[in-house]
Amino acid sequence: MINKTDKKTLIVIVGPTAVGKTAMAIEIARYFQTEILSADSRQFYKELHIGVASPTDDELKLAKHHFIGNLSISDNYNVSMYETEALLCLDQIFRNKNTAVLVGGSGLYINAVCKGIDELPDPEESLREEIKENFEKQGIEYLRNQLKILDPEYYNQVDLANPKRLMRAIEVCLTTGKTYSSLRVNQQKPRNFNIIKIGLNLTREILYVRINKRVDNMLEEGLLAEAESFFSYRQLNALNTVGYKELYEYMDAKVSLEFAIEKIKINSRRYAKRQLTWFNRDEEINWFEATEKNKIIDFIEASII
Repeated sequence: MINKTDKKTLIVIVGPTAVGKTAMAIEIARYFQTEILSADSRQFYKELHIGVASPTDDELKLAKHHFIGNLSISDNYNVSMYETEALLCLDQIFRNKNTAVLVGGSGLYINAVCKGIDELPDPEESLREEIKENFEKQGIEYLRNQLKILDPEYYNQVDLANPKRLMRAIEVCLTTGKTYSSLRVNQQKPRNFNIIKIGLNLTREILYVRINKRVDNMLEEGLLAEAESFFSYRQLNALNTVGYKELYEYMDAKVSLEFAIEKIKINSRRYAKRQLTWFNRDEEINWFEATEKNKIIDFIEASII
């Protein structure tokens, strides 16, 4: 593939969980003979494999991946750090290749690479600690209720199962006296590469069957044992996520195993719905059925400037 100009092209693959993003990204990377950057924040952690659906060893051999297992669950990391590191990685790839592939279901991390993130103020440490202590004492409902009062617009957009994002929004609201959503101005930062966004989707019925089947497969592969091995670290943000938190409720003898498994499936479907809501707001995304590989490649070929 030879570009018609000197400008490079980033091919972005997005979509809901279990839709087939990893497989499609590998197909596209192999076709264009390039490398893949993961924008799935759950796959950054080297300790976690089954519950975050990391690419298998065989898949990793098919195309070079970046940002898979590059962190430890105890590391401090944020989307700003990811933006910096991902852009540096792209600079390296574009020295020898005309294209690169960015794939994932974490919309915030996708936006960080494509548009940049907004500069938002940090709170006083005492305020941050107060919010954190209230969360530890009263649970995630405290955060949800606070955010609903302070910024109902962002409340309807954010992942309500992610306490880190809820706390960050509350911090900004209380520090500035303004809503978090009003300060997220989304002014796109200039990028020295073209961007082609591809969205993958399936009918809701098929997608939900795939999600349920994926959960069953994870359990067969040893998800319960994986979660149990990190039980003492369950307070970490990396483990406060679908697939682990439900099993920790079972291990705490709060629910049965059957109930926990069904809750994983329900929460995974809800997560997929939130992902689609997020991505559907982006008018730059070109949507395809997740099985339309040839059609997608033809579209990318025609779209490269």
